[in-house]
Amino acid sequence: MNTNFAKAFRVVRAAYGMQQSELAERIGISASQLSLIEKGKRQPSLKVIGNLSGATGVPTPLITLLASDPSDVVDQDFSGLANTLLRLLVNASEDRQRPLRLEN
Repeated sequence: MNTNFAKAFRVVRAAYGMQQSELAERIGISASQLSLIEKGKRQPSLKVIGNLSGATGVPTPLITLLASDPSDVVDQDFSGLANTLLRLLVNASEDRQRPLRLEN
């Protein structure tokens, strides 16, 4: 299975509207380390992936799904599913009283 954690980290950070420096601080790495991960020049450790999950509330399996290559998934649109799940998580964390929005 090919994974692109660079994409997953960028998507999660963008979904929460964070700057690299803010997310890096929350997950316990330097902004330059996060930049290298997001550029695909470094692979994050399992600890860093777990820290991303803990800092954002995005489950580790969803981060892995966001990082998966579409060619690894046959006859299913997991990319769309992953993005929908992420939107649901972000909306739920922003305002627990407001109904969740599924539209793009």
